[in-house]
Amino acid sequence: MGEQSQEEFRPANDSRKRAPVQPEKVEAMKATESKSGFGQRWKELQPTKSHLIWACVITAILTMIIGFNWGGWMSSGSAQKMADTTAKDAVVQRLVPICVAQFDLDAEKVTKLAELKDKSTSYQQSQFVRDEGWATIAGEERPDNKVADACAQLLIQ
Repeated sequence: MGEQSQEEFRPANDSRKRAPVQPEKVEAMKATESKSGFGQRWKELQPTKSHLIWACVITAILTMIIGFNWGGWMSSGSAQKMADTTAKDAVVQRLVPICVAQFDLDAEKVTKLAELKDKSTSYQQSQFVRDEGWATIAGEERPDNKVADACAQLLIQ
């Protein structure tokens, strides 16, 4: 009976002729049988240890790329730089009102303000504030450049 599935059983006296099978149809049927879908190939997949290790490495790298670029992660060096910049900016913002108060204490503030406004560049303006001593905070030996820049901008407004 096992051979019967390959070849149809016919008695010895059967004289009927078989219709010839076209080879194109046979090839098309074989191609259809051999093509398997993604789901079938996924079920048949047998990952090895090296495949799993590489998958873990690639996943870790992608996680780090996404985390540092879009997730808000940062290194300790970047965080330290950001903290230093924020602290320096906060100190400057706190010292600018002292600079303006020292300007207000100057007896010739009206004429000096006119001189300050006549300066053409911001460097000349901040240099004028430093030279007048308004950006020198009590206890300091020299004026602070950032305080002088911010103070000059505030006085001009």
